[in-house]
Amino acid sequence: MTKSMITKLFVGGLIAIAGGLVLSIGAGLAAYANGALVMNGPDVVGIEPTAFAWTMLALAVLGCVGMFGGGITQFVAWIGAVLNTSRLEDKTWFVVLLVLGILSFGFVAMLVYVLAGPDGMAEQAPPARLTTALPTA
Repeated sequence: MTKSMITKLFVGGLIAIAGGLVLSIGAGLAAYANGALVMNGPDVVGIEPTAFAWTMLALAVLGCVGMFGGGITQFVAWIGAVLNTSRLEDKTWFVVLLVLGILSFGFVAMLVYVLAGPDGMAEQAPPARLTTALPTA
């Protein structure tokens, strides 16, 4: 997987997470503001059986699905970055991405990799060959 594909997945995952978060919060606030939630003090104990309430619930669930999909996409981008950097001669990027990802700091490592990391799939220059002229008779 090339670095450009990893970058697209990373950014796409971020957009999906942000969009899902906005959709879920917006639907929850709209449901609360319009009385679609049955409240008992500060607790939500039910949902009014109206079309609006069920629509807001469906939008909130759709937002959660978007956030889940964005998280999966972020994970795939991280796996792609780890595999991409494993092809490099210098294993520093590989080790940093792997260790920080395992220690739950993968977002920070991926952000730095997307902004400044090398591409392990980039065309490597072939090694220089020594050429000698053969004696002619």
